[in-house]
Amino acid sequence: MAKAVPAHRKHSTSEPRGREARREASPAQAREQAPARTPELPELDRLIHERIRLGIISALATNESLSFNDLKRVLKTTDGNLSVHARKLEEAQYISCVKYFEGRVPRTEYRLTAKGRNALAEYLDQMEEWIRVTRDEG
Repeated sequence: MAKAVPAHRKHSTSEPRGREARREASPAQAREQAPARTPELPELDRLIHERIRLGIISALATNESLSFNDLKRVLKTTDGNLSVHARKLEEAQYISCVKYFEGRVPRTEYRLTAKGRNALAEYLDQMEEWIRVTRDEG
């Protein structure tokens, strides 16, 4: 047996009613409500933009070199996390890694390369542009 549909629910779905009708705007009104311009923001270097990788690059930019343990302490991260992020930066040739033994203790030392220093400078310029555009819009 079919259910009876209440009279107030039988209206056509093609025409908005009540509040729905008031929400629609004409194309001219929609253009007036749109922002005057959408700011063009620079594309950020996704390799550097990740928190741990940015920390590695920044720490190395202010130090000639840092050991694995120094970076781990400064960034407050785990061995595995630091290893994964350092390897990505090393593969991109943003940092160099030297492994050696001090007595019988293995040591790993990282340095920022010229390519990494240039990438950081460009990233900082991009971030400054984001900040400038954000402040100008606010």
